[in-house]
Amino acid sequence: MKKTTKALSVLAAGALLMGAMTGCGGDKKKEAKPAGDTIKIGACFELTGNVAIYGKSANMGLKMAIDEVNAKGGINGKKLQIVESDNKSEPSESGNAYTKLINQDKVVAIVGPATSGCVAAGTPICEGSKVPQIAPCATAPGITVNNGKVKPFTFRACFIDPFQGKVMAAFTQKTLKVKNVAILMDSSSDYAKGLAAVYQATHEGNGGKIVAKEAYLAKDVDFKAALTKIKATNPEAIYVPGYYEEVSKIIKQARELGINVPMLGADGWESPKLAEIAGPKALKDCYYVSAFSADDKDPSVQAFIKNFKEKFKAEPDIFSMQGYNGGLILADALKRANSTDGTAVAKAIEATKELPVASGKITFDANHDPVMAALIITFKEGKASLHEKIAL
Repeated sequence: MKKTTKALSVLAAGALLMGAMTGCGGDKKKEAKPAGDTIKIGACFELTGNVAIYGKSANMGLKMAIDEVNAKGGINGKKLQIVESDNKSEPSESGNAYTKLINQDKVVAIVGPATSGCVAAGTPICEGSKVPQIAPCATAPGITVNNGKVKPFTFRACFIDPFQGKVMAAFTQKTLKVKNVAILMDSSSDYAKGLAAVYQATHEGNGGKIVAKEAYLAKDVDFKAALTKIKATNPEAIYVPGYYEEVSKIIKQARELGINVPMLGADGWESPKLAEIAGPKALKDCYYVSAFSADDKDPSVQAFIKNFKEKFKAEPDIFSMQGYNGGLILADALKRANSTDGTAVAKAIEATKELPVASGKITFDANHDPVMAALIITFKEGKASLHEKIAL
């Protein structure tokens, strides 16, 4: 997820590396089985750079999962060893990180990165080398499917953007009972544009109306002109698919302009800084889609939170949960495959069904995406709080 630059235009950059990788793809299968008592898995995350907050958190979750697996004896008598590689929050660096992990470190699979753009840049390398990858947080639809064709070695541990767009549209009408909605989106982000398109189509398909549609650019700081135009259309709610840096300012300025209708969003809102910048009072009647909440009473969620706090002396978030899930999915597949051959492991991941993870149980669909519910998060005194759980 998820800054979760979900732009898939970086595929072109990743594709440039594919040719170099394809030549060694045939040998990878023979090299995949590690010697000794360890199995190397790659962790490619944004450990530095502008979205390091996401990558570091997901990496912590992965480490916790692998430590738990090793504490129980590992996989078929072998311990799992994480080999880290920092993509520096840059798609171009992600390609380099994948190449090192596969060619030099000889990992049998990769978990990460956190953002769709960095995943997309490395995907051609994994696919060409027949090395499975699990993207824990990348929600862009094209991560696992390209032109209707499923990528055989690419999987994810989170729901996709169209799903959360549909979830918010359902929440708009069924829970809020709202018909007239305005959209304010980041026109420089494929993530935001994709969410806006799905939300609009779903909302209008259910009889709703989009009364205004305005845009802004990433890094903008003044949104009052667009908000003033929206206010003139008298919307009952405003859908703002975007990232917390801009969204926090949008909410703050909307309230200053006297726009007090519900503000709706997506998982790009996920950050403690949202409340810091917008202010607790401004977040009244604000809602966004997520996959994690500490308020979720599911026993698996509560056990994960308890164990994470004990291990790291810190609060977990959606990214740490998804990194943790990614680690459990891979470990389970390695065990069932009883092999480190990439094709065998990928087939085992495909067959994952009702696997207990931090968010409940995961089953993969035909597109290599997990079947799971989504959460609607609201705010109480500036603190994120679970409003309801929705399964479409």
